[in-house]
Parts: sequence; structure tokens; C-alpha cells
Amino acid sequence: MHPTRTAKIAKKSDPLPDNEPNLGLHLRYAFEPGEQHGAALGNPLFELLSAVLEGGSIRHAAQALGTSYRYVWGALRKWEKTLGEPLVIWSQGQRARPTQFAERLLWAERRARTRMQPHIEALRSDLARVLADARDPRHQVLSVRASHDIALPVLQRHVADAADLHLEIGFQGGIDALRALNDRQCLIAGFHVPSLDSATPVFAKALRPLLKPGLHALIGCSRRTQGLIMRRRLAGKVVSFADLARHGLRFVNRQPGSGTRMLIDHLMTEQKIAPETLSGYREHIEHTHVAVALCIASGVADVGIGVEAAALEFGLQFVPIVEENYFLACLEENLAQPSVQRLRAVLAGPQWRDILANLPGYRPAAGPGDLLVFEEALPWWGRARIPPPKPASPGRPL
Repeated sequence: MHPTRTAKIAKKSDPLPDNEPNLGLHLRYAFEPGEQHGAALGNPLFELLSAVLEGGSIRHAAQALGTSYRYVWGALRKWEKTLGEPLVIWSQGQRARPTQFAERLLWAERRARTRMQPHIEALRSDLARVLADARDPRHQVLSVRASHDIALPVLQRHVADAADLHLEIGFQGGIDALRALNDRQCLIAGFHVPSLDSATPVFAKALRPLLKPGLHALIGCSRRTQGLIMRRRLAGKVVSFADLARHGLRFVNRQPGSGTRMLIDHLMTEQKIAPETLSGYREHIEHTHVAVALCIASGVADVGIGVEAAALEFGLQFVPIVEENYFLACLEENLAQPSVQRLRAVLAGPQWRDILANLPGYRPAAGPGDLLVFEEALPWWGRARIPPPKPASPGRPL
């Protein structure tokens, strides 16, 4: 029956037959022309729902997908039968729109995918290395552990094209990345630190035990701006970090050990904000800038801290807070490695500067690819003082 003559799709579909197998998820990947980035995993159901939600009608969804109205309608009916739930509401004289179930499903799937983005990118990177090794066993590979950053996958693709070098990137908190470097699990560790002139207990306590001048080398990579990410209705109402607790907003935090979490803890210490006054500080943790932005876009949280590019991806408001240096650390003994030299040469080239200039919220480092002096790159380094450990209780062995 033609869809314009019935509103049956608004009703709940019949339940699945008893002999129907339990619904399961099956993940696959393919080797195809072109590139795929981020957390992209193709699935026709979510492509359909996204097109209907963004287009506002089945007709516009069909145009966006480059297919027919009849095809989209039939596919939606098929998925309704598979899931046993209605996906689209339609009535005479009104546009079709996703049901609440369909919208919840769409956002939940997108959040789950986005949370897995570092792992998806790592898998994609590993498979790319398999192909490269199979074609040429002499292919240069550089192992990297790094705090998540939107610019790093861009750098990975640029280095592959410009220097025939594969960056094998594993994303983890900056502190864990530096520990991996010291344990010889990688050749390069990426971490970021805000541009602060004065010593801060949070960053000094975390970084000084892991970085030693003379043992480690700092390499300039990029600069980026971190700020408040929020829905546009909060524009003008929230202009500083202190406003979050004042207005009782739901906050989405970052994982302990990440550079952004250290920034958040620094801001809380600086502005004397107690964790219990910030809703979500302990309960809601995400691992990437994009995951933070998606939680806000989907209404799960009101505000978080991240980079501007993540905010723009979801059409969110961005209020700059601080500029950061994104550094690459390397053991000095490994600076002569050909793969490290290739990476430094690419970072120093004009193309990397142009790439960063076109990435929202980013700009080139003061000396991309250069070896930096600790006291100049981190002005508080030589002045930082970490409180000594408390003495042991009397009668207890040290």
C-alpha cells in the first residue's frame, strides 16, 4: 500500500516471530578505495535514521541518500520488523519523523561509536600497517602513544603521504603515554600542557617524575585552544568555568591521567570549586574531545571542556579558556632513529603549518619539529616545587 494513504507505520510493528533468531551485532570491515576517518562504521539503519532526522522527511532523506522515496520507505519498514519497534511517525498531512525510540537508538549508537573512536582508529592503523608491511617489509613504522587529539590522525595521514612513514598511534592519557615511553613501549609520546607562566601543583606533580632533561627530548608539534563546549542556548550565560557550578549544569568530565583532566583539576583548584558542587564530575567520564561534544549535543550533559574542532563538528557553542602546547616526547637516545628524523622533518615543513592553520582552534607550534629547552617550553619547570612526602608515623619503618 502506498505510504501516503496510511498511518500504520506510526503503530508499533508486530513482534518478531517465535522462530526468529535472537538479534545480534556482527561487525565487519572491508578494503575499499578512499579513506575513512574517525569513528565511522557504516550501517544502513543508522544512515537511514540520520537522513530522516536531518532532512525532516522521507523525501528529503531519499534525496540525501541518492535513492528513491519507495526504497527508503521499504527499508524503514524492513528495519521495523527486524527490531520489533516503530521507527517513523507519519500521519495524513504531516511529514514523517523518527519516533522517540529511533532518536534514542540513533544517539546511543553514535555515542557508543564515538567512545570507541581511539580503538577504531588504532585498529584501522594496525590494518594499514599490515598492508604496508605486506607490500614492503622495509616500510618505516614509528610507534606513538599519545593523549587523544583531533590533529594526530590528520598528521598520521600527512606523514604517510609526505614521508612514507606509518605512525602506529595508540591513544591513551598523556600520563600513561609518558609511562609507556619510559617503559620502552613506544618511541614517541604525545601530551599537552597549557601555556602557564607560574608553577601549578597539578601539572608539576604529574609531569616532573616522568620527564628528565638529558634523558628526554621535547619536540614541538602544535598549539591548540581548549574551552567550554556547550549547547547554544547557554551562550552568554556561561562565560567561565566558575559558571558551571553556579548554574547547576551537568558536566561531562575526562578520564584521570589525561591532559584535559589535569586542566580541569587545575581550574577547579585555581577557582576553589569543590568536586561535589560540580554535577557529573565523578559520575560522567569520557575519553575523547569528540565524545564530550557528542554527549552535549545529544542532551546527556550540558557542558564540558574540549577543543574547538569537536564543538564545531556538532554545531555547539565554544568559549575559549586557554591555549595549550601539544608536545612530543622522545628518549634522547632514539633521536637518531630514521623514523624519528622523518617525523621531525615533516613537522618542520610548510605543509604541516598549512594543515594546522585550516584546522579550527589549532595553529603551528613555535618550533614544529625542533628540539625544545624544558625551561623555555615549560616556564614553570625550573621553579616548580612539589611538596615533600609526609614523614612516616613514629615507630614505623621508612
